[in-house]
Amino acid sequence: MTRIFSLFLVLLLAACATAQPGPEAFGSAERAIAAAEAAGADEHAPVEMRFAREKLDEARLGVERRQYDVAFYLIEQAEINAELAIVKSRAAQLRREVNEARRSNEVLGEELRETFGEVLE
Repeated sequence: MTRIFSLFLVLLLAACATAQPGPEAFGSAERAIAAAEAAGADEHAPVEMRFAREKLDEARLGVERRQYDVAFYLIEQAEINAELAIVKSRAAQLRREVNEARRSNEVLGEELRETFGEVLE
């Protein structure tokens, strides 16, 4: 009976053990970081990019140390930071476009006032 219980316990522990992250887990985070780089995140969200890269490096160390739960968590955090960097980059680019449009409108307004006088106001 003790042998059966021991065998059952070993099997139960093996079933609960976290599997090693596969290349696809790292690939997802790497693609997110590459997408953030392409979106200009190094310029617009440097802190988030640094965090994403650091978390991915820490995840690799976690795999080397066989801390798979930690590695999965860090991979997820790297991906989240990269996605945040993308959003911040897009927001910065949109702000720039809005400011350029606003300046263009101001110039156009001044040109119209010069042409037509104060009738437009």
